[in-house]
Amino acid sequence: MSDDTGPRPPSTSPAPGPRPEEIRFFGTSWVDHGDGYVLRRAAVGVGALLAAVAGCLVLRFAYQGLAIADVGAFVNVLVVVMFAVCSAFAFSRTWSGFTQRPDPERQASLRGFLTIGFVGVLAAHALRCLTEAPGEKLRRHEYETARDQYERRTTRRAGNPAKKATGKKPAGKKKA
Repeated sequence: MSDDTGPRPPSTSPAPGPRPEEIRFFGTSWVDHGDGYVLRRAAVGVGALLAAVAGCLVLRFAYQGLAIADVGAFVNVLVVVMFAVCSAFAFSRTWSGFTQRPDPERQASLRGFLTIGFVGVLAAHALRCLTEAPGEKLRRHEYETARDQYERRTTRRAGNPAKKATGKKPAGKKKA
């Protein structure tokens, strides 16, 4: 055993109060924009853009397969319209999800549309990374609101509240 009475390392227990919510690929670096935040944002944006381009190439190969199979103009147009509509819908749902929390039940029921429109989801992430981490604005607002509420709950009153309200001394016992 050691009788070390020297300074102890700082406590690793978390500070009291609300914790920021982690964002995928960013963790909590979005709070203070530290820990490689800018590089992560660039990497996520470029990665989403590259994945969208790769997805478009796969869709093109699928369309060429339909053309080779000679399924007809109606099916070709139907497939193109389906992917275009689903991608536009997925883009708008994803974009709006960056500023407000989506309803979990509705999100689950739309999972098929979002899967078919994966190019729109990837495009939304790539575009959002130009300005901030996807979902950062929403989480920052929620975190700051939670911090303000926590501060208001934990702030202690100082002095007599009756004095502050009227500006007079409270009526009571007089000292002799």
